[in-house]
Amino acid sequence: MVGAPEPHAGWTFITNHARVLAAIAEDQTMRVRDIAARCRLTERAVQKIISDLEQSGFLSHTREGRGNTYQIKPGTALRHPAEAGLTVAALLTLLARVDTHRTASRDGGHPAVEDA
Repeated sequence: MVGAPEPHAGWTFITNHARVLAAIAEDQTMRVRDIAARCRLTERAVQKIISDLEQSGFLSHTREGRGNTYQIKPGTALRHPAEAGLTVAALLTLLARVDTHRTASRDGGHPAVEDA
């Protein structure tokens, strides 16, 4: 089992919620443990963030066997007034580490998001 991630001192540009959302966008079946390792967060923090995202309508999940498959709601507007008019899809185009040329030509959109 992996221990707690190294602490980070100082500020960052991206929130933990955005990091978790981007990790899920890259692999919608990623385990909480793997999201936590990738985002350098605790599993408990990731579980709380996923719950926040689901309660706010940015994300949903379905249980598949022992794991979850997440569905991102791309048309959901970002919450802060300074980002009025911007959607989750716009945010993910900046954050997600996916081959957008390959996936866009295949399905017309982001691989880990469902139609709004």
